[in-house]
Amino acid sequence: MAHYFEYDKDLKSKEKEIIVDINGTKLKLITDNGVFSKNKLDFGTRTLLSSLDLENIKGDILDFGCGYGPIGIYIKKVTNASVTMIDINKRSVDLALKNAKLNNVDVDIRESNLYENVDKSFDYIISNPPIRVGKKILYEILFKAKDYLKENGQLWIVINKDQGAKSVAKDLELEYKVEIVNKNKGFYIICASKH
Repeated sequence: MAHYFEYDKDLKSKEKEIIVDINGTKLKLITDNGVFSKNKLDFGTRTLLSSLDLENIKGDILDFGCGYGPIGIYIKKVTNASVTMIDINKRSVDLALKNAKLNNVDVDIRESNLYENVDKSFDYIISNPPIRVGKKILYEILFKAKDYLKENGQLWIVINKDQGAKSVAKDLELEYKVEIVNKNKGFYIICASKH
């Protein structure tokens, strides 16, 4: 079975529109086959977005593994941060571009394998990371984030307890100051600060 972080050009496209309400902000989003959580905003992403202190989120934000765009588009809608969104999956990037237009937000969206098309530093990197890529690539995503964070920048991620949230949080302590900000139905919201 192909995963949503791989672009499968043979997978038949079947776009559909969903309406997502996050903390009272409604987004209209186009999703498709071959992208993560195509039928509704997944619970982990919703928990992550509800846990962010949006009053204080400003500056440059990177939405890593943006999928069809709910994280970056929502953050841009409710803050005046500068938002960059990246994904390795071409279909996801195309959908994110459509969704940014649909929701009238100005964001920078790029196709990128890991951080290869990222050329600046950020105050926040926010991600519902693709756990199924395996530990080696996951840790590359999480630990390389440090190279793209400004001084005192923060990496915010959501990971389910059953997918190793506790051990990931513990391992991140080797390089970051780590705080578990929220736990909700097995989902851990982890904030890892560069120091």
